[in-house]
Amino acid sequence: MVVKRTLHRNIWLFLLLMVLSANYSLYHTPFGNQILPEEPHAVVIASMIDLAVVAPILLMAWKRKLEWKNLIIGIAGGLILVRFLIPMEYLAPFEAVTWIGFAVEGGLLLLEFLLIVTIVKFVPKLIRSVKSSSLPVTFAFSKAVDEQMKPHPLIRIICSEMLMFYYAFATWRKKTPTSTNEFTLHQKSSLIAMQIMLIHAVVLETVGLHWFFHEKSIILSIVLLILNLYTVLFFIGDIQAVRHNPIVLSDEKLYLSLGLMKRMEIKWTEIENLIENPEQLKQKLSKNTIDFIARDFDEVHPDVILKLKQPSPVTLIMGMKKEFDQVAIRVDEPLEFKALLREKLGSVSERG
Repeated sequence: MVVKRTLHRNIWLFLLLMVLSANYSLYHTPFGNQILPEEPHAVVIASMIDLAVVAPILLMAWKRKLEWKNLIIGIAGGLILVRFLIPMEYLAPFEAVTWIGFAVEGGLLLLEFLLIVTIVKFVPKLIRSVKSSSLPVTFAFSKAVDEQMKPHPLIRIICSEMLMFYYAFATWRKKTPTSTNEFTLHQKSSLIAMQIMLIHAVVLETVGLHWFFHEKSIILSIVLLILNLYTVLFFIGDIQAVRHNPIVLSDEKLYLSLGLMKRMEIKWTEIENLIENPEQLKQKLSKNTIDFIARDFDEVHPDVILKLKQPSPVTLIMGMKKEFDQVAIRVDEPLEFKALLREKLGSVSERG
């Protein structure tokens, strides 16, 4: 059933790639140039509809985010793509229409700039709040943002980026926290080694692709260079975030984080029971289970799964949120972790 749903979803991606490749081939291959009519206006209009309407709808269908806001942004992005994909000799009669995309995207950039200015005004307060908090930085920063600014998807994304840059540049001289109520996830895994391998791969790809595309399209080569540099910074920030944010068991909550990718806080009263049966732990995790397990070259299984009384939110990359009702955890010191976990839950039962 899962395979069938995945197949149905990937059909939208396949159709999207077909639309993009067909329109690219039409204007940038010898075969496409041969079949273009002498008066290509009708073909150009069809391509504009493909790129500015059909492609965004297919993308939203694949991502399962069919919303008017996403459609407007997609149409604007599609009109910008038209400018790059269709040669100006064919696009000239319709050039004015494509400027609508730049106008919309420009308006969004202006909105983002105003949000950044708003956030910058609050940065001193955010820093003071984070420094005075006993929580891990990822949680303290998120809490400070929620308390001092209105919740907005763009604010979450920008704050997520601020965290990335903070960990990538400002944490190298900081010592990793060590305490009896803190447990690391990565030290007995290959997570950091895999991240370093990915950084090397991206750097090599950057050099090769930049050299290849530089002669073809300077703009494309610069865009790819910026994206790859961002990717490298993200991996570096993620490594540092993993190192500096272990699992924390406080008197009130369990704070879980795995780098910049996901984090979650759970009140002890929200935990229904612990699953420790080895046979259950070796089974494939269900869709309603979020895992805090460092990636490894070998197959690994959780040390414990927390079954929650009701679904709880998890903050994912770019500040996105999703709810799960089970949490799979694997730590470097499982015996000590589970002992303290039982102690905290026992204390809650006694108080209750």
